[in-house]
Amino acid sequence: MIPHRFSLVSRIKSFRYAFNGLRILLKEEHNFRIHLFALIVVLVTGYCVNLSTLEWGALVLAMGLVITAEIINTVLENMSDLIAPEKNPVIKKIKDIAAAGVLVSAITALLVGILIFLPKLTESC
Repeated sequence: MIPHRFSLVSRIKSFRYAFNGLRILLKEEHNFRIHLFALIVVLVTGYCVNLSTLEWGALVLAMGLVITAEIINTVLENMSDLIAPEKNPVIKKIKDIAAAGVLVSAITALLVGILIFLPKLTESC
């Protein structure tokens, strides 16, 4: 097989697939919308309390971790349903472990948020 030559135009066009994936997530995945809502609340709150660049960096990494975990979880769920649409204990185990990954990332992001926002919010009181 001959490798394709690099094409900047085709690379730019490939972003359409990624943006289509985001559209699908927004349209079909309730948990993605919940995470996105939380992300917006964090962004607005961060703006209101005047975060430092380092604090913004930590939040962006934490938010990216949660969104990425949710995307990977959704991919695994969809692939699992395609492979075995009937009840299957191994598929259930895979889905549960993937969901645990989202939970761990969300708890991590929550802890990062507490470490950053709690001192700022208690200063105001």
